[in-house]
Amino acid sequence: MKQHFATIEIATKGPGLYAFTDRAVRLLADTGLNDGLLTCFVRHTSASLLIQENADPDVLADLESFMRRLVLRDPKLYRHTTEGPDDMPSHIRSALTAVSISIPFHDGRLALGTWQGLFLFEHRDTRHIREILLHAIGE
Repeated sequence: MKQHFATIEIATKGPGLYAFTDRAVRLLADTGLNDGLLTCFVRHTSASLLIQENADPDVLADLESFMRRLVLRDPKLYRHTTEGPDDMPSHIRSALTAVSISIPFHDGRLALGTWQGLFLFEHRDTRHIREILLHAIGE
């Protein structure tokens, strides 16, 4: 077994989903591994990762809209508001989703379905640079 690590950065402009499938595919190609597992881990407590549909942008907009209805940004609801009204709601949204995802790969290709893509789900209102650690292990 061999393993490779890399970190990618994604600049966000506020809440929403940001695709990074192409960057993960390039990293995997650079490793020379054929079969194994790619794990992606976001190093933040107010952003998360999703595997989601990559064909219709309405899916991504609907997910963001749903999260806004599910987790309200009303500061009267929370004690932790140190960084503003989106602070605690962002932590809750992150807790409800995933900070780590794993994707098998075979013959050097991610085993994603036809309409699946990898996304960073930004939960904060302001711009951020988010780090995603990628770990590929295999042969």
